[in-house]
Amino acid sequence: MQVYNIVDYGAQRGGIVPATEAIAKAIAAASEAGGGTVYIPAGIFLTGAIFLKSNIELRLNPGAVLSFSTSPDDFPAVESRWEGVRRQVHAPCINGIDLHNVSITGSGTIDGNGQPWWDKHRNRPEELEFPRPTTIGFYNCRRVTIKDVNIRNSPSWTVNPICCYDVTVDNVSIYNPADSPNTDGINPESCTNVRISNCNIDVGDDCIAIKAGTEDTAERVPCENITITNCTMVHGHGAVVLGSEMSGNIRNVTISNCTFKQTDRGIRLKSRRGRGGIVEDIRISNIVMEDVICPIKLNLYYFCGPRGKEKYVWDKYPYPITEETPCFRRIHFANITARNVHAAAGFLYGLAEQYISEITFNDIDISMAENAIPGYPAMMAGIDKMQRRGFYLGNVRDIRFNRVTIENHEGTAFYVENGENVEITQCESRNTKKPEKLVEQVTVAPSNDNIKQ
Repeated sequence: MQVYNIVDYGAQRGGIVPATEAIAKAIAAASEAGGGTVYIPAGIFLTGAIFLKSNIELRLNPGAVLSFSTSPDDFPAVESRWEGVRRQVHAPCINGIDLHNVSITGSGTIDGNGQPWWDKHRNRPEELEFPRPTTIGFYNCRRVTIKDVNIRNSPSWTVNPICCYDVTVDNVSIYNPADSPNTDGINPESCTNVRISNCNIDVGDDCIAIKAGTEDTAERVPCENITITNCTMVHGHGAVVLGSEMSGNIRNVTISNCTFKQTDRGIRLKSRRGRGGIVEDIRISNIVMEDVICPIKLNLYYFCGPRGKEKYVWDKYPYPITEETPCFRRIHFANITARNVHAAAGFLYGLAEQYISEITFNDIDISMAENAIPGYPAMMAGIDKMQRRGFYLGNVRDIRFNRVTIENHEGTAFYVENGENVEITQCESRNTKKPEKLVEQVTVAPSNDNIKQ
């Protein structure tokens, strides 16, 4: 195996002298030979954007640190996607376009030095000519592997493969401060055949977010055949999130054997009118959560982002079903434990014209926090903060709860508003603060009189 040590091409340790050119020379030499390993030895190496080539392994030795520049000039504009829309963006710290057989490995550290980027985003957004760099970004690549590396302080999203085929992310540790803006952990977008396993993710936004473009994306490419297993997730706004960019469809996803702690929400599906697309055939099992606002949330009235406050999004009256109407169906939850839950055990709210359907819950055990902090279970108009509520369902069809236990909640364990064929069997309510009936089903006529914008 041919190894190309960046020191042999002029890279200097210490993090003072940029190694960008030396790294590029090592990659070019490996590529000219047909492929090889570009080796980052122990030490700190300052660099700008790194452009990989096909058949290249970028390997970081234990003790190696790739410390990325904070100057926008070191991240030239490239054509990619940003939040589901194709446009020019700052080049990712490590990136590749139209590549095959490319990998980033080793136990070293990739430091995005995101603080100056975060400060501009918060305080001086006019200084950002293009969206901030992701740390690792691949576009239209085949057979991508990211394994064993430590990643920290991402300028924005951390790992973001887009329109890629055959992607493996294994044993990767990601740390971005809890207050860092939009620093999602791993975001496969319009990708096929993705495996995420054995990762530890502690970030300032969603830990893992599966996406498929917005209504403003001309090419509708699905995100499908995704497995997520054996991961721990901390502090994110959501542990595993599907959407809200789902216009190209999200399907065939399994999430298993994971632990979530202090994520705002656990499993979170979100979209709205205008996005279109279908989320279907999702299975979630063997999950343990602790100290979350709401463990399970499916919301088709999500109002964040462009045009999210328009009446078309928040209106509770039914609209004609068109290609702009999103759909959630065939989603199955099993063997889930959640402790110290604050707002609600679960929140499902479909559109007035397109109910959320074919959802099952089996062997679920949820316990509310003694000192619960009121919070919003979902970002949608007309929903107030909740505290120790059970399951709250609106506009749903063909829902089955079996062996579900809710402990230490207030009020009805299962509140169903405009539900069709909702089946609740062998379920139990324990230690309710205000003893009431287990199930309350109501029919509510559409009314926007009290909607809060």
